[in-house]
Amino acid sequence: MKKIIWITLIVVILGMQLVPVNRPENSDDLSKDLIANNQIPENISNILKNSCYDCHSNQTNYPWYAYVAPVSFLVVNDVNEGREELNFSEWENRDKSKKAKALDEMAEEVEEGEMPMEIYLITHSNAKLSDKQRKEFAEWAENYAESLFE
Repeated sequence: MKKIIWITLIVVILGMQLVPVNRPENSDDLSKDLIANNQIPENISNILKNSCYDCHSNQTNYPWYAYVAPVSFLVVNDVNEGREELNFSEWENRDKSKKAKALDEMAEEVEEGEMPMEIYLITHSNAKLSDKQRKEFAEWAENYAESLFE
């Protein structure tokens, strides 16, 4: 009986590999990108690149497991949701009030430890933020939001 269960499981997993996954495409176009078009402090730029850009930009680095089902389905879902919520590659398309709102939300979520998501940190240990980095990021986001209206 155990043998049948294992064979069935292997067949299902192999069969899942045949299901097409539409990974969101990447783009080298930085004409609307937050970092490319603004003077972002290096420490904040590093945080954004290491902890945010994989899900919140058109510059996703897909690791090997993003090509293996069923994990590939989760990765694609997270990237799609992340880009829909906030896409740093489209930052300059936002007006000042939408940028300020996004910055306020970013500050709050990073400071409270909601971002980056825990599931992302499992395989991206370099994305984990220290308390100091969280505080620096939140202060930068709040200051940047205020500077938009000066």
